[in-house]
Amino acid sequence: MATQSSPILSLPINISSTNTTKCTTVLRSLPSSSTASLFHLKQIHAQILRSNFPHLLLLKLIISSSFSSSFSLPSVEYALAVFAHLPQVPDPSLSNMLLRSLSRSAEPKTTLLVHEKIRKRRGLGGGQLNEGIEIHGIALKLGYDGDPFVQTGLVGMYVACGRISDARLVFDKMSHRDIVTWSIMMNGDLLDETLRLYEEMIIDDLQPDEMVLSTVMSACARARNLSYGKAVHDSIGEQNVKLDSHLQSALITMYISCGCMDIAKKLFMEMPSRNLFVSTAMITGYAKVGQVEDARWIFNQIDEKDLFYWSTMISGYAESYQPQEAFKLFNEMQVRGFKPDQVTMLSVISACAHLGLRDQARYIHIPLLVNNALIDMYAKCGSLEEARAIFKKMPQKNVISWTSMINASSIHGDVSSALSFFHEMKSEEIELNGVTFTGVLYACSHAGLVEEGQRIFSSMMNEYKITPKHEHYECMVHLFGRTSLLREAIHLVETMPLAPNVAIWESLSAACRAHGETEVGEYAAKQVLKLEPDHDGALAKKRWEDVGRIRSVIKQRCILNGRECSRIELNKEVHEFSTADVKHKEEDKIYEKLDDVVGKLKLVGYAPNISSLMFNSGGGKEELHSEKLAFCYGLIYSRKESCIRVIKNRGVCEDCHSFMKLASKVYARQIIVRNRFHHYRDGVCSCNDFW
Repeated sequence: MATQSSPILSLPINISSTNTTKCTTVLRSLPSSSTASLFHLKQIHAQILRSNFPHLLLLKLIISSSFSSSFSLPSVEYALAVFAHLPQVPDPSLSNMLLRSLSRSAEPKTTLLVHEKIRKRRGLGGGQLNEGIEIHGIALKLGYDGDPFVQTGLVGMYVACGRISDARLVFDKMSHRDIVTWSIMMNGDLLDETLRLYEEMIIDDLQPDEMVLSTVMSACARARNLSYGKAVHDSIGEQNVKLDSHLQSALITMYISCGCMDIAKKLFMEMPSRNLFVSTAMITGYAKVGQVEDARWIFNQIDEKDLFYWSTMISGYAESYQPQEAFKLFNEMQVRGFKPDQVTMLSVISACAHLGLRDQARYIHIPLLVNNALIDMYAKCGSLEEARAIFKKMPQKNVISWTSMINASSIHGDVSSALSFFHEMKSEEIELNGVTFTGVLYACSHAGLVEEGQRIFSSMMNEYKITPKHEHYECMVHLFGRTSLLREAIHLVETMPLAPNVAIWESLSAACRAHGETEVGEYAAKQVLKLEPDHDGALAKKRWEDVGRIRSVIKQRCILNGRECSRIELNKEVHEFSTADVKHKEEDKIYEKLDDVVGKLKLVGYAPNISSLMFNSGGGKEELHSEKLAFCYGLIYSRKESCIRVIKNRGVCEDCHSFMKLASKVYARQIIVRNRFHHYRDGVCSCNDFW
């Protein structure tokens, strides 16, 4: 069969020019008869390439030619091949031209595929809402909006973009919804909607699979809806649904979130193989409910521990107020060859802060520069100077950095610095938050700055539109109470829009007791007991005839909730003491030193304040609070003239406060005692006896 030769075309213009109008001239040079073919288009393409014709104009030419009515055979494949080899993504006008031309071709489905290619080449993720809406529009124009596969894809797109209502509109219009569609629709973040969809699914007699049930369990976990979760779990057993690892993990996580660790452990032990997610969830769950030993048991069962397991267990110890164990495990992790990451280091910093391990904390700088956390840590370790040094070296500071310095200054009694940081924040127009105001109000309350505190409290509400929380009201009640403004304190408690919590009633009770307002004080103490029946502080405010019973209750409370204790770090070792401690290996030496110290202090006027000791001791050795024992141990083993730093888990009583002031003068030593920091030097405390 003879083939008809096609005439060779010569372009009438110099196409090396970049003038875009010449593209039209080239198109007009094409044959207008039916003899025009793909051969002619390829000729033009070859000459364009030799002439360095701009690529995007090339695409415009090819698209226009490929779908032109003057061609006997429109070449979709050829246009797509040119598009695929372009070195850069075409601009929207050319992309739209290509998509429009494809939608009118004999293969309109290709439009969706090409649109996806364009989107990927532009680096757009699957959750880009605008592109998704554009696809939806194309599907509508092409008549594919009734296709169940397209509809399912659209539901998934809207859910991924957080447009749950739009996803529901598409979902409700679907004539056929399979298990996949239901599962996708349930993956939205609206927890109640997920549970409603599950109920609708059951009503429609559709059997949920493992993925749907896992999604429902996840919703119950996030909502902490134990009753609903248990009901679904029961239905799983009744329907003999196979528990795959994903569903087992979801069930365990739900029970952990609701605090039901016994059921969670039973399911965990029944798992044939335990994955990373569920094991770490168990460790975290046990730690949150204070069962750290059980968390450690789970941790010890894991043969091949990666960094995530170590970090989770260290975090569990730190959050459960067992900082020594956290630090011990951190050291063991490093011995095993694991290099800590940011998550690990934040937990270790928290542990150092709780323990007051100032010396060991210095080594944390090397692996991680988490400056905000370091400011907090050094402040809690008793070194405000080092916290300031970290802050000054920071190249960038955010609201957390500034707030950390305000809090650090406040707990150390450096009120002028706290206020200075606060006003500097305002002048630099750094956005203040509720935590910032808590810190500065705390400073005012402990320094008795009534007018400054009132002004700041008012500006928080009126200028910064921040609604006060319990902690803000607590600072103000404490401020009024400590400055003899009892009526103002009572009025604030009576008029505050929130129901007063234990801390607020306790502050009011203490203020009333200090100023002889017995009736209101007893009422406040009763409110404390009503909110927290076993609160030892409120129990201690009862009448003297109840002393024996109160002591018994407090002793039991110490067993359940942790005893009063103090720690001191010497030579990278932490020594812990409790009230009237008789367990330390050097007990005799410490008590001998204490007798000597008390004897010397009595010569300069020290007299034990039995009233403040009565309810903090277990009876017998009323004057042996833990910070005194820690101080004496420091006197024995620390360098002369060095600062003695004691970390205490509770507040300092009046007797111990007087003891430390006199000791700092008699022994010419600086003494720092934390809960709230008291800096004792030359017989004077930084709090000015106002705390």
